[in-house]
Amino acid sequence: MARLHEYQGKALLRQHGIATPRGEVASSPAEARQAAGRLGGATILKAQAWITGRKAKGAVVFADTPDDASAQASKLLAMTFGNFPVTEVLVEEKIAIKNELFVSISIDDQAQAPVMLLDWRGGSGIEDRAADVARLPIDVKSGINRFKLQDVVGKSGIDRSHHSSIVEAAVSLANIARQYEARSLEINPLAITVDGRMVAADCRMTIDDHAVFRHPELGIEIARELDHPPTELERIAYRVEQADHRGTFYFAQLSIETKGSAGVIGFHGAGGGGSMMSMDAATNAGFALANFCDTSGNPSAAKVYRAARIILSQPGLVGYFGSGSGVASQEQYHSAYGLAKAFIELKLDIPAVVRLGGNSEDRAVEILAAAAKLAGAPVEGYKKDDTPGFCAERLAKLVEKNWNRPWTPRKRQIPEFVGQGYSFPISSGGSGRVWIDHVRCDATTTAFVVEHSSGLLKSEDALPVLAVSEEEVAGKDSELVALEIECRRAGMRVVFVDLPIEGLDE
Repeated sequence: MARLHEYQGKALLRQHGIATPRGEVASSPAEARQAAGRLGGATILKAQAWITGRKAKGAVVFADTPDDASAQASKLLAMTFGNFPVTEVLVEEKIAIKNELFVSISIDDQAQAPVMLLDWRGGSGIEDRAADVARLPIDVKSGINRFKLQDVVGKSGIDRSHHSSIVEAAVSLANIARQYEARSLEINPLAITVDGRMVAADCRMTIDDHAVFRHPELGIEIARELDHPPTELERIAYRVEQADHRGTFYFAQLSIETKGSAGVIGFHGAGGGGSMMSMDAATNAGFALANFCDTSGNPSAAKVYRAARIILSQPGLVGYFGSGSGVASQEQYHSAYGLAKAFIELKLDIPAVVRLGGNSEDRAVEILAAAAKLAGAPVEGYKKDDTPGFCAERLAKLVEKNWNRPWTPRKRQIPEFVGQGYSFPISSGGSGRVWIDHVRCDATTTAFVVEHSSGLLKSEDALPVLAVSEEEVAGKDSELVALEIECRRAGMRVVFVDLPIEGLDE
């Protein structure tokens, strides 16, 4: 479920006639001081972190003056939850509250229908009062039943002068949830102020991932269920995923608890269930995981290559662990070539253990063995009969043998002939270009390149050139990455598939 920031959700509420406190977003103490000055009087500052119980965690504080707001913002912006820093603070006017209500709309998966929850005591501890919470089903066609809603509100014990406003607010919230295809919309509290206004003092809203593309106005960066605002690396990965729909690519950075661990590793799975099992194996071997990653569904070599490079953009890794279902129907040598290219280009110097069970697993393991020689790193490949637990233990031994040396992200190594001579573009789920060093191509080299090009190249004047149109070769990155690696294995560094990643290679 794609999450909205609190201030994004409140902007939606205001558009639909539900009042919220006046407020501004600040990303520095100076901005918080300025915002508080414009708001005038006392303010409340809230760390924009996707966590529950913010007040109990010290992430919601009050300020009496602009200088006080600046000091409080400084403390909030120094906070981290998991290993994700707070980067924004919502500065709002402080309102005088008379009553706090809890209103929540969510999808009841068992009933396959939305439901509204109402409680006449908002704030923290709502989970402990489940028996007192009113539950109202919402018809997917006709919406919420006003008569039942009015009946529930009538028994609330809240002054009758506010009943109509509560009903109208609840109906509006149900309409908002439906219009934006929300999986959940929670207002806690929906406040009745001392002067009788109805104000949404807080807002938590998630949108169905599959509906995000229908609502570009929401400005959701990543249609994924994350427990934190998107990181820059997650934004880069999401752009890669959106540009290449051959197979899946899911990447998320994780909260890391390194105390007592054997070190932090990059994780690269293939298939949801197998990935979960493999993550368990890695944690059982004592490792902390920097990320979750899944490339499955027969991904291209370019997609796996880019996934590996994104994983290896994280500093401090002591190892690289790849393991999935072990019975994949995809051709595993495509993934092996993608991994080999990434390991070689980055001159990998930490251990990597990769389990590529499934179709063509023998060839995949052979390719990884070649990558180990070319990169000069301890890279081991395993098959479906090798359990994730065994593979994780192998990585633990290799990491220990490597003295737990941490990885330092680095620029990829690009051959000197790139940028000059013969080349042609490929799409590869993004920009890409193949370069061939004609200067070093003698008759033997040309014959080898053509033979291993899957029919994409031919010999012309004893030099390898395209045998097909640029349109036909556009999506053949898997074959061309394989060609590059096979040339490297043969000692012929004359082919390079340039697959830049926006955000990493500028």
